[in-house]
Amino acid sequence: MKGGDRIDDTPVHKALREALANCLINADYYGTRGVVIKKDQNQIIFENPGYIRTGKEQMRKGGESDPRNKTLMKMFNLVNIGERSGSGVPNIFNTWEDQGWKEPVIEERFDPDRTILTLEFVDKTNKEKAAKKSGEEKTAKKKITNKTKEKMIKIKEYLSENKEAKTKDIAEYIGLKHSRTREILSQMDSVESIGTNTNRKYRLKDNQK
Repeated sequence: MKGGDRIDDTPVHKALREALANCLINADYYGTRGVVIKKDQNQIIFENPGYIRTGKEQMRKGGESDPRNKTLMKMFNLVNIGERSGSGVPNIFNTWEDQGWKEPVIEERFDPDRTILTLEFVDKTNKEKAAKKSGEEKTAKKKITNKTKEKMIKIKEYLSENKEAKTKDIAEYIGLKHSRTREILSQMDSVESIGTNTNRKYRLKDNQK
């Protein structure tokens, strides 16, 4: 309510429109499983095929935009939906913060490539214990083992010699499956991906060469 009047178009509504537009604009429509949107009482989940072209951290931070479907982006811009500057996702996070809800979660999966944005309508102050436990579990999962560190070193050596390489070539070199190799590559801050989904290659970042 504002001044005794009901406001139907709230910042949350705008954030949800932004999330939907972002999901459709960045979907890889040649990928598998298509776009999926799931909603229940406490959350809404947006899923689209395709990896995050700017990277998960950059998507969260904003400031860079590399949409897969530029025509769709232009269409949404004409009706004032979607941010050209890549600020849409940060705006969603800011809206959830203003509401006092749990921080949105961005998840990236590989083989098949998939991007998942989870928005929970849950008061974070009432979930402190659960959040702490979840954080401890995530920290445990993210802990890099010595064996994984050895694989990372081998990947850096391989990319130093070969400049660029596909997942299958790296996987053969380090002796792991493609899916596990992609997981390790996604954990390496020194590595970046280039190219489209079907022709994606990996290389060392400039400051690592």
